[in-house]
Amino acid sequence: MDPVAAVEPPSFLGMIVGSGFVVQSVLILLILLSVWSWAITIAKTIQFKKAKAFSDQFSQVFWDSRNFSRIDESTRRLVGSPLATVFSSGYRELLHTVQEAKARATQLPSDSESDLGTIERALRRAELEETHRLEKGVTFLASVASAAPFIGLFGTVWGIMNAFHGIAQAKNSTIQAVAPGISEALVATAVGLAAAIPAAIAYNYFVASIRKFRQSMDSFSEEFLNIARRHLVK
Repeated sequence: MDPVAAVEPPSFLGMIVGSGFVVQSVLILLILLSVWSWAITIAKTIQFKKAKAFSDQFSQVFWDSRNFSRIDESTRRLVGSPLATVFSSGYRELLHTVQEAKARATQLPSDSESDLGTIERALRRAELEETHRLEKGVTFLASVASAAPFIGLFGTVWGIMNAFHGIAQAKNSTIQAVAPGISEALVATAVGLAAAIPAAIAYNYFVASIRKFRQSMDSFSEEFLNIARRHLVK
């Protein structure tokens, strides 16, 4: 029987257990980063699907009615929609402006453009808060995607250094002596790539989705201001 063919390839777990302390630490770190990345990916996927579904419902209510009081009553349950949150912020500011006008005993605000500017700032502030909420955790995916391959490469280089150091001490330079140590060291690079690739894909997907949400919020804010202008400037 061929002695080379009789040698069974080591298992993935066996290579981890057989590696040195530094390589094991690198592998554990990469596994933890990968698990946390997958947890964030799943959580953000659920959040984005919910946000899109609720935003679609809100858009349908908004474009069908355009009556702010009715829209506010109909969309209070759509708390996961960025558009509904932006609307609530602008609508509260609009009501506050109208109440101030009544308190001044005038039919309409004395400076409608200033009031519109206040409403616009409230809308932009709500947009910024919603964008930050959508971006929460996404930057971690970018960090894993960029750092994980280098962390794995560090573990590989360290493992190869130890493998060649052991070969020098044993004075044995055959391929059978070199291969096990190198294969164990290369596991770190493989795990690093396994952690980085899904994180990079998820990050790009979420960034594109956030861009679409921001465009929707910008368009909605402009439409809200146009309707508010008709309320304030008569």
